[in-house]
Amino acid sequence: MKTLRQLPLHVVLVVVGSVIVVPLLYAALSGFKSTDELSRNPFGLPERWLTGNYTDILGSGDFWRLLGNSTLVAVATCVLVVAVSALAAFSFARFAFRGRELMFTFFTMGLMFPPAVAALPLFLLLRSLGLLDNPLGVILPQAAFGLPMTIIILRGFFRQIPGELEEAATLDGCSAFGFFWRVLLPMARPALGTVSVLAVVTSWNNYMLPLLVFTDSKWWTLPLGVAQFQGQYSAEYARVFAYLVLAMVPALALYSVAERQLVGGLTAGATKG
Repeated sequence: MKTLRQLPLHVVLVVVGSVIVVPLLYAALSGFKSTDELSRNPFGLPERWLTGNYTDILGSGDFWRLLGNSTLVAVATCVLVVAVSALAAFSFARFAFRGRELMFTFFTMGLMFPPAVAALPLFLLLRSLGLLDNPLGVILPQAAFGLPMTIIILRGFFRQIPGELEEAATLDGCSAFGFFWRVLLPMARPALGTVSVLAVVTSWNNYMLPLLVFTDSKWWTLPLGVAQFQGQYSAEYARVFAYLVLAMVPALALYSVAERQLVGGLTAGATKG
């Protein structure tokens, strides 16, 4: 009876998993075919496993440059958004001051603000600051747009740290920042891991901001490289699939490694908020 009751859930999970996994498998297998074979046999296994599509891309200096740019922007965005959000969440969670909830509501309103709406004013602002064709022109706005969700997750976690720990740290001569640095952050590793993964993956997949900021191809990130490669090799579908798969591998690898940390941190933030 227990198995029968769980059967609908299993069916839903299989369907959702298939919707996600099947396109990835199709793209990966298509990269091992020639374009001619892909046209003749789009859904079957490759007749001959051709690795040339993948090795040609991996042997290209352009791909590694794009990978390095994406890594630089993603890591810098992650460090900035986590550092600022942790301090803000600490203030909202552990200090009582006038207007605290109003300010917190102001931050959460950022979740309702689509980045596309800010494209024109953001472009004008970055141009006036001289940040076009500069990685900071992407890093700073990405960090700003990532603040609302990060603060919400960290605040929920910080509020559940027992007050007795803070009192004990104060009696031991620990300042407020000392408690934050030495006690709170080590205890918040699951939540910090969660928001870090979210910041990196969001930055890695961001297409609009790099397109808006970078006109010089030397600063392009992988999403821009995928679009450029698809336009250059629009008739060679197999090569395009190979490029797409290689561009997805770093983000998928990061998520697969940090999956438990990500789910655990989100659950902690949801149940402890």
